Amino acid sequence: MACLGEDLLGTVNRLQDLVFNTIGTDSGLDLPQIVVVGSQSSGKSSVLENIVGRDFLPRGTGIVTRRPLILQLINIPDDAEENPFNTVVAPPGGQDQGSTQEYAEFLHQPGRRFYDFAEVRREIEAETARIAGNNKGINRQPINLKVYSPHVLSLTLVDLPGLTKIPIGDQPTDIEKQTRNLISEYIAKPNSIILAVSPANVDLVNSEALKLARQVDPQGKRTIGVLTKIDLMDHGTNALEILQGRVYPLKLGFIGVVNRSQQDIQTNKTLQDALKSEQDFFRHHPAYRNMAHRCGTQFLAKSLNTILMHHIRERLPDIKARLNTLMGQTQQELASYGDMHFSGKEHRGSLILQLMTRFASSFISSIDGTSSEISTKELCGGARVYYIFNSIFGNSLESIDPTTNLSVHDIRTAIRNSTGPRPSLFVPELAFDLLVKPQIRLLETPANRCVELVYEELIKICHTCGSNELSRFPRLQAKLIEVVSDLLRERLGPTSTYVESLIAIQRAYINTNHPNFLGAAAAMNSVVTAKQEKDRQKEALLRKKEKERRKANALTGPGSALNGGETPDFEENERPQSQHAHRAHLRTDSRSASPAANFARGDISQLSQSIATLNGRSSSPPPLPARFGSSAGTKDSFLNYFFGKDGAPPPSGVVPRTAPSESSFAQGFKRSIPEFSTGINGLVSPTFEPSRLAKDFEDTSMQNNPDEPALSEREQMETELIRRLITSYFNIVRETIQDQVPKAVMHFLVNATKDAVQNRLVTELYREEFFNDLLYEDDAIKAEREKCEKLLQTYKEAAKIVAEV
Repeated sequence: MACLGEDLLGTVNRLQDLVFNTIGTDSGLDLPQIVVVGSQSSGKSSVLENIVGRDFLPRGTGIVTRRPLILQLINIPDDAEENPFNTVVAPPGGQDQGSTQEYAEFLHQPGRRFYDFAEVRREIEAETARIAGNNKGINRQPINLKVYSPHVLSLTLVDLPGLTKIPIGDQPTDIEKQTRNLISEYIAKPNSIILAVSPANVDLVNSEALKLARQVDPQGKRTIGVLTKIDLMDHGTNALEILQGRVYPLKLGFIGVVNRSQQDIQTNKTLQDALKSEQDFFRHHPAYRNMAHRCGTQFLAKSLNTILMHHIRERLPDIKARLNTLMGQTQQELASYGDMHFSGKEHRGSLILQLMTRFASSFISSIDGTSSEISTKELCGGARVYYIFNSIFGNSLESIDPTTNLSVHDIRTAIRNSTGPRPSLFVPELAFDLLVKPQIRLLETPANRCVELVYEELIKICHTCGSNELSRFPRLQAKLIEVVSDLLRERLGPTSTYVESLIAIQRAYINTNHPNFLGAAAAMNSVVTAKQEKDRQKEALLRKKEKERRKANALTGPGSALNGGETPDFEENERPQSQHAHRAHLRTDSRSASPAANFARGDISQLSQSIATLNGRSSSPPPLPARFGSSAGTKDSFLNYFFGKDGAPPPSGVVPRTAPSESSFAQGFKRSIPEFSTGINGLVSPTFEPSRLAKDFEDTSMQNNPDEPALSEREQMETELIRRLITSYFNIVRETIQDQVPKAVMHFLVNATKDAVQNRLVTELYREEFFNDLLYEDDAIKAEREKCEKLLQTYKEAAKIVAEV
């Protein structure tokens, strides 16, 4: 069994050397080992020296152990002395004679043997300073030391830096955090046995080693407690209950040891004498003599050897399984880097063609949405293009107000300018054309932006295409992206030109015969209806105010209820019956002979008849508004102001003849005639004052300035009619553009690129003179491949070593 245990430990040591030499500490292989943890000056270095039987560890103040020390104790046979712990004496012949059998080796200096252990100490100090520096800082890279001796039991121990609280000298300010992280990295591995060293002269509840061990091993299944400095406890106290497991139970128990004091070290007391003094202390102490066989360094070394052997035997199947897993993962990673050896031009050309095809397929599948690597975090590829068409572009078009930049004064000016010096019978159609064409151009900016966004998304798709194998060749990947980007730029020009031509086509011909166009008749009906509704609301408001005023006068005036009179009963409908009849007749005739329809057909005689009907007469002159002294009291309809008193055109292109009160010029003219009467037949021959008339004309002349007179009723109707026609036609064009632009982008940019990308890549890059340059591998990829190859070879050799057991 002992031979099997030695073989197991030798196997683990060989694995540890193999992994450390080829991989380092990041191998992913958790090997069984004993990790020594303790506070600074807790005596853990002395425990290790007692187990080895040699002074070889650095000593001093502050942190002395600043790098992990992997200590492999290897027992070699000695005929003169089989077991050094049964006969606590020096080797035959003294130190010089024994030095031929005891030696040490460092893994960083292979082949060199150190027979002088004082030189071993100096080498540890030099190697520590080489890696960790001279500022008392720590480093996680371990030092691997092997000690061959017939006086040791085979063990593998890892000595870690001692826990400290306060940085001293040049130590980093976070030295405590660095130390804890390093210790936790080692003891957290499930295959590590924790050797927690605690001084007995300090309360066990303050043990930092046990605190850290409990964090990773809460049940204490793989923790061994070591109590040092038992001989320094206060008189009358002992650690018997701790050693018996009554205070802090551990499955592997506590073992007490007595190390050399500082005075013993200064007086050069040998380790053999120290071991004999330790045995005498436990045998003669009244508290420990009954358990002296379970205390001391000899028992600790035997226990650690037995525990480690059993632990290795238990963990060996897991190590084999872990090695198989690591080999599979490494083999898969190595395959992702591809073969670095390219034999012949045919093989290189085939590889480049294969990578081109994969790149083109990835580009097309990203657009079509059939890629196997679809993101779940954000829209990309074809889904992003669809979002641009329907959300971004569509919302941009919907947010455009067709007449947002057209004021009523702009529309009125366009109407006036389109008539020239001639009088206007109808609203000029040229004004509608002049106003609607610039509004159509508002659609140009969103359309161009839609093209740009789709182009940018395709460029983004181009940069994200590719595989891990393609990333091996950065120059090839860059060339592929460059060629596709050039192709997209070529297609961007025709796409933008065509989209701009769609807007120009809509501006080139204003099709007022479109079936969805509102038309003049419907627009006029809506304007008249809106005006009549507004007039009814205004009249109702005036009646309500008049009723309230009269009621207030009746309540406060003579004969009111407050003064003893009776309150009159006010009815809501107090207008003359003739007015009701007139309005009913007006509504009936309006439905039977719509003036808007007459206006749209241009039938002036029929329009005149409609106007006469709307004014409640057949051939007599139309009644004047009440403000001009009309006794009828009816309101003029829109057509009275639009076409003049007798259906004839007004004398001016803008000022209607039957509405002098709505014209600033007519008002000025009225003021210049003192004898102007309220009746149409009461006009007398006026006496003109030229100077006053000229002044009035200058004051009321039509100028484009902020103080321009308010719009007349006819002008309000005209501008509203034009505005509604512009809105109707703009909506038609907007729907057309919203439908045509995405189709044009898909045809000229997206689909054209998809169809041409494969041929363009082959045409531009599949040339023999480019092969060497395109297949140049990145240095980082080469290093990763070499690392994987080395790692895989190491795992295979480790598997062979484990298979030998």
